[in-house]
Amino acid sequence: MSVRKYRTAVLAALAAVALPTAALGAATTAQAAPEAGLPSYATWQADVKKAVAPAIPWLRQRVAERHGKPAVVLDIDNTALETHYRPGHANKPVLQVAQWAREHHVSVLFVTARTSASSAREQLEQAGYPVDAICTREHGESKGEGKKRCRRELTNGGHTITANLGNRSTDFEGGFYEKGFKLPDYGGRLS
Repeated sequence: MSVRKYRTAVLAALAAVALPTAALGAATTAQAAPEAGLPSYATWQADVKKAVAPAIPWLRQRVAERHGKPAVVLDIDNTALETHYRPGHANKPVLQVAQWAREHHVSVLFVTARTSASSAREQLEQAGYPVDAICTREHGESKGEGKKRCRRELTNGGHTITANLGNRSTDFEGGFYEKGFKLPDYGGRLS
């Protein structure tokens, strides 16, 4: 390996360690630039808006019908939070759904493949989300299994999950929700 390639590899490894500890919202140029195969931030936001647009009309209809204790379930990474493009920032179209839900007495629940609810809650609240509950994946569970278990537990706890928003297929595996709203993941490239 040439010295130049070695230095580049070392700098990339250091950045991978240092960036998660950087202040939230302090995106670097490398973070803001799209990676190969991913669209620009503006294109992603346009795609998110299109995917989320039917959510509030759906919730409005379900709330008017008054069945059970309505809830919306949100995934966190690249759904509720702009984890890839602008770490720590709320994904505004999704935040609008959460705020509408709160204003209309619909529980705002988060189901995530993360394993720490306390750090997730802190990030979500700092980004402006109302948080009624967070369910995380247990160690040893696959992402799909953990999310299915969480939705089952929330349903068994009395919630009617009327809307489920996520960007990966694992956000929808196993049911326990009425309608899913899939945000773009661009063939799995945006995790």
